[in-house]
Amino acid sequence: MDGAAIAQRLELMVDAAWTWVGIPVLVLVGIYLIIRTRAVQIRHIPDMLRSITQKSQKDDDGNSRSLSAFQTFMVAESARMGTGNIAGVAGAISIGGPGAIFWMWVMGVFNAAAGFIESTLAQVYKTRRGDTFKGGPAYYIQYGLGSRRVGVAFALVFVVCFALAFTSLHANTIVDSVQAAVTSATGEEAERQWLSWSVALGITGLTAVVIFGGVRRVATVATGLVPIMAGAYIVMGLLVIGLNITELPQVLQLIVGEAFNLQAAVGGGFGAVVLAGVQRGMFSNEAGMGSVPNVAATADVSHPAKQGLVQTLGVYVDTLILSSITAMIILLTFTGPAAYADDANVGAELTQMALEETFGLTGVMILAVVVFLLAFTGVLGNYSYGEANVLFIADSESARKFFAMGITTVVFIGSLAAVELVWAIAAATMLIIAVFNLVVISLLSGKALQVLAHYDQQKRRGLSPVLVDTDLPGVKNMQSWRRQDVAEFLAEREREHIGTLRPKGTIET
Repeated sequence: MDGAAIAQRLELMVDAAWTWVGIPVLVLVGIYLIIRTRAVQIRHIPDMLRSITQKSQKDDDGNSRSLSAFQTFMVAESARMGTGNIAGVAGAISIGGPGAIFWMWVMGVFNAAAGFIESTLAQVYKTRRGDTFKGGPAYYIQYGLGSRRVGVAFALVFVVCFALAFTSLHANTIVDSVQAAVTSATGEEAERQWLSWSVALGITGLTAVVIFGGVRRVATVATGLVPIMAGAYIVMGLLVIGLNITELPQVLQLIVGEAFNLQAAVGGGFGAVVLAGVQRGMFSNEAGMGSVPNVAATADVSHPAKQGLVQTLGVYVDTLILSSITAMIILLTFTGPAAYADDANVGAELTQMALEETFGLTGVMILAVVVFLLAFTGVLGNYSYGEANVLFIADSESARKFFAMGITTVVFIGSLAAVELVWAIAAATMLIIAVFNLVVISLLSGKALQVLAHYDQQKRRGLSPVLVDTDLPGVKNMQSWRRQDVAEFLAEREREHIGTLRPKGTIET
């Protein structure tokens, strides 16, 4: 059986599992968390913007104690962006039509509460390791639920299913994008094996250079590359929208109309539209999947809820801005389903075709560079996710290096695999990890809600929220929230509070 046949069978099985297990779990957990948090993802939007600017504390030598809120935001965005926003959105449109974008938007807002809970829990139960923190689902399973065995099981499933499968997908997207760019430049449709092998070797080498330096080096690269490449992509998207501004209302009407197409519902196509939007939406923003908490835990912040809010902001940036840009590029360029309902163009190639229509070869080349760098930073982000779980299983430098070697191998193999098979494997692994994590965060949501209540209480008192473990005696095993762990944050809050109490005209001595 060839790769295409395997991919087709796997896709049918995964779609059935998503229909009968994945979507019901997402909906039930989503409704539950929205009610319990009182829609935290909506009522705390201003705080999301404030929390991302908080600096990390300094050690005795003047170095940052760990990553800052902004750095972790960028590492998480590096994993979300690229493949998810460019290839994932194109795939959703190709499979489910324009209506899938509506359900992708709904998915982002609806599931953002789960994103808040998981990242908050990651902060609550983070542990210190060297010059940074480590945490994530495996850690909050052990310290929150009290079961190391279940934590190890999650870590193993995560490393095999997510870190390796999604890394393969990012690498595959890079090769697909480069091949499409060369085809557009030469006008020849033939696939060039030598080019695929050359690109595969190149990104494998680059990956090794960065990830063997650890998560700090990954954060440095992601913080430098992501804003530039995301900005370039947004500018191209806005130009496409500007050139077709008169057609924008029609496209928005098409997205909403196709999302509730009664004819499609009667014919069975409605389910495919929703499924495509939900699947690709979760792959794009990763809310509730248990991936982002692995990097959210590395931030040095004054309150766990702040990092929950920072990563919730990441869901919105990813889904409502970057994914929407891709959707507009495609739907404003192609005017009918015949142009985009083509399985051969299920990945980034469809987006490239749309940009070629508007900007010619220049647009294709720019996107190829953007995809290359964003997908490459996606590989780095996935390494960061996987590293936290590997160190949970075996906390040693040799284990970390062995995992780094495994990632570089997967990058090379995934670069050369059939794109349909890679997407099918990614969809299957995403379902397994998401259901596992959503059940866990539902069980632990009470702890996160205590943290959120503490945050809200301090905000109402006019204080900059800082958490000390003794503030919440009902939450055990908070290893990194002792008074000495947040001493600098406490001192800073005291200075701010005194400043607000000082009468106007008082001169500080």
